[in-house]
Amino acid sequence: MALNYMALAVPLFLLLIGIEYWASKRLGRQLFNFNSSIANMNVGVAERLIDMFTAGSFFFFYDYLQKNYGLFEIRPTLLVWIALLLATDFVWYWYHRAGHKINLFWGFHVVHHTSEEFNYTAGTRITIFQAVVRTAFWSVLPLIGFPAPMITTMLIVHGLYPFFTHTQVIGKLGILEYILVTPSHHRVHHASNEAYLDKNFGDMFIIWDKLFGTFAEEKEQPVFGLTKQLDSYSFLWQHFHFLVEIWYSAQQQKGIIAKLKVIFGSPEDFDPAVRRIVERRFLSKNKVRVRSQKFRRYVLVQFTVTVITLFFLLLFEHQEETFLQVMVALVIFVTLINCGAILEQRRWVFYLEFARGALIFVTAYHYFPHPTLLFLIWAVLIGGVLYFSTLQKQYLHTIYGR
Repeated sequence: MALNYMALAVPLFLLLIGIEYWASKRLGRQLFNFNSSIANMNVGVAERLIDMFTAGSFFFFYDYLQKNYGLFEIRPTLLVWIALLLATDFVWYWYHRAGHKINLFWGFHVVHHTSEEFNYTAGTRITIFQAVVRTAFWSVLPLIGFPAPMITTMLIVHGLYPFFTHTQVIGKLGILEYILVTPSHHRVHHASNEAYLDKNFGDMFIIWDKLFGTFAEEKEQPVFGLTKQLDSYSFLWQHFHFLVEIWYSAQQQKGIIAKLKVIFGSPEDFDPAVRRIVERRFLSKNKVRVRSQKFRRYVLVQFTVTVITLFFLLLFEHQEETFLQVMVALVIFVTLINCGAILEQRRWVFYLEFARGALIFVTAYHYFPHPTLLFLIWAVLIGGVLYFSTLQKQYLHTIYGR
């Protein structure tokens, strides 16, 4: 049986997060917030899930470029591997710097910086948008002549390293501070302090920042998050808020040149007042005033089941048919949106339960097309429509309390 052992990264990351949580408690430091940590890991779950469908396409893209347009026919040797590592990190530096300097790219990257806490859960906040943009930048590697198997292997190694720099329980690391990106360097990068803005873009090596004048040493206590905090745990809004802001701002401009300046301009010049406008326009104000904390238990149960499901979905990826992968992925995505909406204490989460139930019923009927199951589905559907108001009230009472 061919198993996808990359799935083991899921429990490994959770174990490391648990160790960091234990260490923070031993040190007497409050580094974790329930809502923020769940929101962070929800983004990570989505990235792992989408990566299952897209990783292969990235490989074939690199392979096509190298075989058809590669300048050199590079063979793997020790020196070539070292050169690829440096080249990968060098390209990352410029991709990352562009992600902070160009509005459109910042719209894809900002998800990683939304968290107001800095720990290993923040290290999981990687979106599929970033993967697509990074691939465009990294396409220079196969054009040089590096073969696709080398590139994808290096990207796995290079992608694992930065996870370990997202922590506050590790201080400065002596001589390594002059060579590698350390937790101290990356705390600076995630800080919203004026002295730290747009600093330390390196992913593995800090040498690029020192060469190109974007290095800052950690001196004052970092304040994490955005300069204007998002103040939202919504899975969807965290992903799309700045893209919506760009779209709204571009709509207000006259002429294509002015619109392009908004899209490809700098976040430094972006009007922060736009966020309040789009929040009033696109975010529902229909919240529940919660006196109970039971909704957190429900979110934790959902997240736990989701992570377990994701692990087995990835582990047996090569044995599952596409239909099952897609349906399970959709259920997980609805659950992630549901968790974010519950953390936001939204009333419309009830509709997501209907959507999730419909996906589960469709999947069940696909594999067990028995008339009895079909009758049960119709009975549940009709009952849900007839008693919708009562069911909604009971559901909201159950998760939010009175």
